[in-house]
Amino acid sequence: MRVRYSKYEPGFDDLTGADLMDMIQDFLMDSGFSDPYNRYQPDPNRAPTAEDLMDALLQALLERDRIPEEWLREARNARNFQETRLGQELQRLMQRLQDEGYIRLPGDDPTSPRGQGMQGMAQETRLELTNKSVDFLGLKSLRTLLGSLGKNVPGAHVTRHFASGVESSGETKPYEFGDQPNINIGETLKQVVMKGLENIEERDLTIELSEYTAAMNTVVLLDCSHSMILYGEDRFTPAKRVALGLAHLIRTQYPGDQVRFGIFHDSAEEVPLGRLPTVQVGPYHTNTAEGLKLARKMLRKMSGEMKQIIMITDGKPSALTLPSGQIYKNAWGLDPVILAETLKEATLARKEGIPIHTFMLAREPELLAFVKKITQITKGKAYLTTPGNIGRYVLMDFLNRKVSRN
Repeated sequence: MRVRYSKYEPGFDDLTGADLMDMIQDFLMDSGFSDPYNRYQPDPNRAPTAEDLMDALLQALLERDRIPEEWLREARNARNFQETRLGQELQRLMQRLQDEGYIRLPGDDPTSPRGQGMQGMAQETRLELTNKSVDFLGLKSLRTLLGSLGKNVPGAHVTRHFASGVESSGETKPYEFGDQPNINIGETLKQVVMKGLENIEERDLTIELSEYTAAMNTVVLLDCSHSMILYGEDRFTPAKRVALGLAHLIRTQYPGDQVRFGIFHDSAEEVPLGRLPTVQVGPYHTNTAEGLKLARKMLRKMSGEMKQIIMITDGKPSALTLPSGQIYKNAWGLDPVILAETLKEATLARKEGIPIHTFMLAREPELLAFVKKITQITKGKAYLTTPGNIGRYVLMDFLNRKVSRN
């Protein structure tokens, strides 16, 4: 038997696509706060490029001390970084993310012209996240946010009503046509003994009741105005993590529920789940009224009676869409015109049976008064939170809230 020895060549073959996603999740979720040059002039249309992804992978490997010193020296002295061993390994890692279905580059689409791929003008190649990436980020967010909630798995939203179903509640009622035949043997036998088997009637049958559960439709509104990254704290990225975690929770544990997402700034717009991780903050004011109007419109298109709006914000209403379509802005104090129109939207939500649950990331007295007023109007809930605990509060409320019907 012969044993052949060869020189050890370092590399990253042990890293899977999931490992790489775990390393760069902060980069993928960035809201503009991490860019010190553009923090005061945020670009809401900025999207990560292939070059940005390569830089993020390089930084993550450096932080974990995974790059050999020899490779670093070679990369520092090279004229073309992509031709070095480090550059080639980073390109292989990016290709691994593509092959495992986590990212997509325009050249991956067979219906579009093939670009230069990972070579050449990588900085001009826009990066797209796949559904697999969104699921990964949602699951990671959910595990982090639910870490302190215990081991019980949520099932469905409980109401105060009962129905004939599978899980018994201990309650009973006489049988009615259409009920599932979950016969309570003891109570039914009592009627048989009293009346005789030949005299038993349909109404003498007693069935067991189970808790009645219903589907919930939710619209999550995220404030992406400038203040969400302006005051030395990133407030928008934690809000996005909550939204992704909530989406994953609903899709996996509440199959009958629906959740959709909207952002509000100078105006408001719906955001598909696949684009939510890369949404950026912009140089905007806060048009809360337009956000609530959008949420009501979205809920009207969703079937079901149980509806709610979850609004995450850190500022007072400071913008309003006028009938002419122009945007009226006033960032100084609570403008009475803007406030009146915002409360009007809250009143319309109440008439449609839609509670608004507000999670305020700031604690100025005038903001507290505004949130309190909205809560009183819509019979919703208000929480004074911080970016560090907002996820726990949002999900605890979603899991534990008791729902009653008027």
